[in-house]
Amino acid sequence: MIRAYLLLIFSLLIITKSQAQFGFEKQDNSLNPSSWEASVVKKSDSIFTVKITAQIEEGWHLPSQTELKEGESGPIPTEFNFEFDSAVLEKIGSTQEPDGITKFDEIFKTDLTYFLNQATFKQDFKVTAKEGSLDLEILFMICNDEMCLPQDQKRFSFSISDAQLMLTETQIIEIKSRDKVQTEALKLDLKGESQFQINSEEDQDSNFTIFLLGFIGGLIALLTPCVFPMIPLTVSFFTKGAKTKKLGLMNALMYGFFIFLIYLLLSLPFHLIDSVNPEILNSISTNPILNIIFFIIFLFFAFSFFGYYEITLPNSWSSRLDQKATSFGGAVGIFFMALTLALVSFSCTGPILGSLLGGSLTADGGATMLTFGMGGFGLALALPFALFALFPNWLNSLPKSGGWLNTVKVVLGFLELGLAFKFLSNADLVEHWGILKREVFIGIWIVIGIAMLLYLFGKLKFPHDEPRQKLSKGRIFAGLLTLAFVIYLIPGLTNSSQANLKLLSGFPPPLFYSIYEKETEGPLGLKAYKDFDKGLQAAKAQSKPILLDFTGWACVNCRKMEEQVWSDPEVYETIKNDYILISLYVDDNARLDKEERFNFERSNGSVKKIRTVGDKWATFQTLNFRNNSQPYYVLLSPELEILNVTNAYEPSSQAYLNWLETGLENFQNKKDRAE
Repeated sequence: MIRAYLLLIFSLLIITKSQAQFGFEKQDNSLNPSSWEASVVKKSDSIFTVKITAQIEEGWHLPSQTELKEGESGPIPTEFNFEFDSAVLEKIGSTQEPDGITKFDEIFKTDLTYFLNQATFKQDFKVTAKEGSLDLEILFMICNDEMCLPQDQKRFSFSISDAQLMLTETQIIEIKSRDKVQTEALKLDLKGESQFQINSEEDQDSNFTIFLLGFIGGLIALLTPCVFPMIPLTVSFFTKGAKTKKLGLMNALMYGFFIFLIYLLLSLPFHLIDSVNPEILNSISTNPILNIIFFIIFLFFAFSFFGYYEITLPNSWSSRLDQKATSFGGAVGIFFMALTLALVSFSCTGPILGSLLGGSLTADGGATMLTFGMGGFGLALALPFALFALFPNWLNSLPKSGGWLNTVKVVLGFLELGLAFKFLSNADLVEHWGILKREVFIGIWIVIGIAMLLYLFGKLKFPHDEPRQKLSKGRIFAGLLTLAFVIYLIPGLTNSSQANLKLLSGFPPPLFYSIYEKETEGPLGLKAYKDFDKGLQAAKAQSKPILLDFTGWACVNCRKMEEQVWSDPEVYETIKNDYILISLYVDDNARLDKEERFNFERSNGSVKKIRTVGDKWATFQTLNFRNNSQPYYVLLSPELEILNVTNAYEPSSQAYLNWLETGLENFQNKKDRAE
């Protein structure tokens, strides 16, 4: 790491100095103090030597292949990368280099080995087939006594014909500087871009679902000790304290509207963030550090619900707002009253809102979905104040506050505890730690479920629980539901066909992230290419269409599609036999090789650093398909023709199968016309 920083600073100093003396363009053309040649020498009937010779101008030198020791700094060693099929060639030994000069370097303060004037490298191969190819990529850095030039690249191509190895092509490719901005990187020459569309009903369904979940979350929040007792007090205040009945009714309705508006406004900052960088919410949802923070916060929320401590905002906040509500009066005063309620009830609503926030982001719905969720939450909280103001007699039917409110709160604590491990699982998947394999995750949920069952049946108690002699019907019913859920989870611990818990798809880690077997190339054991270029080559070689799958390790709906839709026998066989599957993980934190990293300039002028596999494929998706949600599916021909409208989350196996078959028909029609 230290060496990398030193070299980066070194390169910047070179460019700055050269600009001052020659101008940038002249420096770029004149500083090319090396040239490379390659040849093949036949040693026997099947043994060949690839010779690579570097000519180095006077005053410059080429670093050797010797790796620096840990803690040492110096130029990046010269590297020879050979790519070949092991069924065609057999590499004999390592790349041999000539004796160089070993000398103490004043800049890097260590002994360095390098070559002057000329250096010839040799690599032996045994040819084991009649036909094939060999590609050579050389990464090198040229230095003098004062500086090192940015790393360059040289490529040579060789072919095998009639069991003879020979040089076929020479290609020079300049490696882009880490600080150089690229605007055309990752761009595809697609045909049929008008089909970049997703059924609007899908988006509406997703938004309605998150609105409904938010509404349910708001109803649950109403049943907590922080909110429930406030309903009769607040409604009575408006209906009995107003000068007229009509005015009291209007004030109560306005109070409810402002509650709804406040929670709606909480989502607006995410819209501003989303407009600046459309990928940022997805980055937030899959960021390992942020997911670990969510895990810790949810643990904190859970133990608060268990009654070990209270989470409250500063009392001064609510006091000031209460004073403003009293001093202003009218609509402004009612708004501050609603805001005061939002603050004083935070100890109960905060964890539920946190679940809603985390769920919206990890569902890849972005700011719009979050707004729907917050709107549903705010509406559920606001409705009782409006309805009980319209029908005051209903207040008499409300159950009295008591120990049942604390039971609701503790049950919420168990749910928060289960959700906490979902966030830890996201981080584990993205980073490939292997800590929370699928069976381990399900086992933790079973333990939490058993603890919740013991609590509901009175065998486990928490600080605020009242002495209880007889179980209520509600607790017995909730306990039986919990028992049924725990029983449902148990097959998930096995390595059987029953391990696919379809009702929970997306929450536990995927089926292939298991303790029973090594991670497979793709979901459900399907062969999936995780690099677009390699998948495209396979599609061309096999003359098959491409199913391009933009997915994520922490994507809930992606797991649902794989475990509920792709597991359908007809869908599975169609993908396996008729398509080349390319699965690109937009949240993969694996680091790209140094030569693959670059800075990408977006259309709005901002620059994104491409440093990880996830950076690359997330940008690739946004650039080419103008979409940044997952799952996202594209059917392509090997010539990059769009074969059907793009697709996203589709819970119907038959609809998804029809979509795949339409793509196959269009592909076959294009082939017939071409012939």
